[in-house]
Amino acid sequence: MKKLFLSGAMIAASAACMAQSLEKMQWFNEPEQWEIEDGSLSMRVTPRTDYWRISHYGFTVDDAPFLYTLRGGEFEVKVKISGDYKTRFDQSGLMLRTDHENYIKAGIEFVDGQYNLSTVVTHRTSDWSIIPLDKPVPFVWIKAVRRLDAVEIFYSFDDKEYAMMRNAWLQDNRPVMVGVMGASPDGDGFDADFESFSIRHLPDLRRAQWLEGNSK
Repeated sequence: MKKLFLSGAMIAASAACMAQSLEKMQWFNEPEQWEIEDGSLSMRVTPRTDYWRISHYGFTVDDAPFLYTLRGGEFEVKVKISGDYKTRFDQSGLMLRTDHENYIKAGIEFVDGQYNLSTVVTHRTSDWSIIPLDKPVPFVWIKAVRRLDAVEIFYSFDDKEYAMMRNAWLQDNRPVMVGVMGASPDGDGFDADFESFSIRHLPDLRRAQWLEGNSK
């Protein structure tokens, strides 16, 4: 019994290490309406907001709600997202950001009446890629893995089987703002929910490789 108890305690401690308290995170462009309850964030996404730089449209916007924490090194972050998407370009998901010219956002985006898995990668100018979905989904898990100078983005509908949706460059050895965002560029805002947000530290890959050859 004692061994079982200790094992359970260790598992609980391990899970706690993965969790990131939303209450300790901070806002960039705080929305007027939001609430954190039972480890989940609900917010009313601010109307006419987005993250985009220059390309195709010719304008730059940097004003959508973003709840974030600052992280160094390598890590895995994931979240379960859902939203009452209504208007073209309504979107919610994860964002990793080093500054106003360098960021990655990935999640669900509503375009012309269709749900899409969407990724925007910005390095001075923005690009956009999508994976159209056959039908609306009640929620999706988005996961990002930061390793060396790259971020791999994955999606899942059950938090078990993940498929890659993008691999993108992001400057390594720089702290990164990581968290959840929502945007409603054309609309009057919508309700977005973020559940089970977690960040798991990953040992530095270059150091791990060095240790393999210098263990003695």
